[in-house]
Amino acid sequence: MTQTSEAPTAVKGQKPPTRRGIHRAWFVAAVTFVTIIGAAAFRSLPGLLIDPLHQEFGWSRGTIGAAVSINLALYGLTAPFAAALMDRFGIRRVVAAALTVIALGSGLTVWMTAAWQLLLCWGLLVGLGSGSMALAFAATVTNRWFTERRGLVSGILTAASASGQLIFLPLLSWMITRHDWRPAAVTVALAALAVVPFVWLLLRDHPADVGASPYGAKEFVPKPAPVQGAASRTVKVLLAAMRTGPFWLLAGTFAICGASTNGLVQTHFVPAAHDHGMPVTAAASLLAVIGVFDVVGTIASGWFTDRFSPRRLLAVYYALRGISLLFLPLLLAPTVHPPMIFFIVFYGLDWVATVPPTLALCREHYGDDSAIVFGWVLASHQVGAALIAFLGGVARDTFGSYDVVWYASGALCAAAALMALVIRRRPVSPALAAA
Repeated sequence: MTQTSEAPTAVKGQKPPTRRGIHRAWFVAAVTFVTIIGAAAFRSLPGLLIDPLHQEFGWSRGTIGAAVSINLALYGLTAPFAAALMDRFGIRRVVAAALTVIALGSGLTVWMTAAWQLLLCWGLLVGLGSGSMALAFAATVTNRWFTERRGLVSGILTAASASGQLIFLPLLSWMITRHDWRPAAVTVALAALAVVPFVWLLLRDHPADVGASPYGAKEFVPKPAPVQGAASRTVKVLLAAMRTGPFWLLAGTFAICGASTNGLVQTHFVPAAHDHGMPVTAAASLLAVIGVFDVVGTIASGWFTDRFSPRRLLAVYYALRGISLLFLPLLLAPTVHPPMIFFIVFYGLDWVATVPPTLALCREHYGDDSAIVFGWVLASHQVGAALIAFLGGVARDTFGSYDVVWYASGALCAAAALMALVIRRRPVSPALAAA
């Protein structure tokens, strides 16, 4: 298939050009998948740094958790603006710049000597860069390049982050155990930089850039003009969405999703297991195994989302996650035993299975603005994660264990299951999309 930077002369309604072989959308999805895998390196590191930084610098776990909290909050708050910036400047430019900022922030940490430098490098810089590489990126690619199989594609792209975790967690934990935390930070920086050429050379912003139509489209879709006023549009979409009930329910459930995954398990599972005598490498390997089953669970969730009610799927996912977290304090031990393996498999299947149905509900209710709305929903996800990342460290400093945090998160998941069931089915007024 010939690639070109110019779209063919066409108008909406024209039949798409006839092409043979694999649709270009799948190649774009593959590049996106690899990009998210490379960017996942920085998400694998925070939980591994808590004990080494505490031992080397004497910083409290609450202080280190605060840096992770800023990172997670900015990851979410940047996402909706990144989606709008992709509409204005294109996917390639935004993602390449984000990866460069991640590499800069992670690389600078090797010279830090004070806690404020951790807050600046890992909190601010990596947070801003990672926010531009958030799930809004996957949502934008899915919305532009696919009209069919959107649930499956969103599941596959969401699973990319877990795949990256699977690759980098064992490697980074080995580096920290055998050498120091600094080589691990440099590895994260290099992994982010290594993906930039793939993004710049292979990723395309819109199907019309290569004379193609979105996968499954019945007509050619011209490339829209760049959207001016990205920031103001992002805020307007938020204000319009805030006037609808589904937005608050989706934001609330996703905040609990972030609290019970990124904020809690990804940040605190390794130090919590180490508190019970488990070696860091063993605990990190268990977290990586969660990534294996997360890939399976998320892709399966995308397939289910194309066929079943996303509201009911969300309710089931949150209920099962809450039950598993309530049992976790009883399973932590110096060695890995069969009940812990069962938890890892069970929890892994549910890790981010919530993303495809949440994306589907955003598309159902908010149409063309769904990527930006999902960015704001993702912001709530990361705010929830940030709160638990910080409070988890404070709880460990205060009570000497993480038990209270596991139980509280299990109860929150039960509340999220009930919230998902009351999301109304009828879409909101199409006027929202024009806001």
